[in-house]
Amino acid sequence: MVGTEAIPLGEPLPEHDAGTPLYELSGLERTFSKGGTVVHAVRGINLVIDRGEMLSLEGPSGSGKSTLLQLLGALDTPTGGSIRFGLRDLAAFGDKELTRIRAKEIGFVFQHFNLIPTLTAVENVAIAMFPNHVRPHERRERAEQLLNSVGLGHRLHQLPSRLSGGEQQRVAIARALANNPSVIIADEPTGNLDSETAKEVMAVLSSLHASGGVTIVIATHDEEVAKLTSRRVRIRDGAILEDTAA
Repeated sequence: MVGTEAIPLGEPLPEHDAGTPLYELSGLERTFSKGGTVVHAVRGINLVIDRGEMLSLEGPSGSGKSTLLQLLGALDTPTGGSIRFGLRDLAAFGDKELTRIRAKEIGFVFQHFNLIPTLTAVENVAIAMFPNHVRPHERRERAEQLLNSVGLGHRLHQLPSRLSGGEQQRVAIARALANNPSVIIADEPTGNLDSETAKEVMAVLSSLHASGGVTIVIATHDEEVAKLTSRRVRIRDGAILEDTAA
């Protein structure tokens, strides 16, 4: 097990074996009880995601894609089957260890950006590194580098309220990359954007994937977004209907 000491940015975590898939899902189930009725949000999913893939989870509202994304992001635990992340079964860990995994190894991008309104763009990115004991000047330097990489070097000191929707989402992408994660989990990242801005945000994600090799998993119901990924997994009623490479 890796301890809680800081690991230098840019170095892989020791638990990672480059020869193994990033995710292995076997018979994965997630059920909920709603008004006395059992809801099967995820039904017996078997799925392998290799390192460096850019994959879309597609389906209409209620298909189970967001629940599956929460399981992949260690934000929820399955009620059946298993989910392995690298060499580890996520179900074997308690809340403290799952929090550490989320902080160091998984970057999140949400539909509603989730930026802190009282912090500037560079501060919103830098604060993501705070739990990992990165020195203040290193946090600032890396935040500036990341914002430059997503085309926002000229907007470092702007509050979210002074940024467009597309700019806010690019700040969120930079924040997701702050701790050099193994995977970026994006839940409807273009859902609040117009079509042209959505293309710009997807271009940023595609460029980062191509240049850095980070794994990206995107939940979307947008055909145009899905077409930009290298693998498309279609989900309906909690089960996989189709899994195709672009």
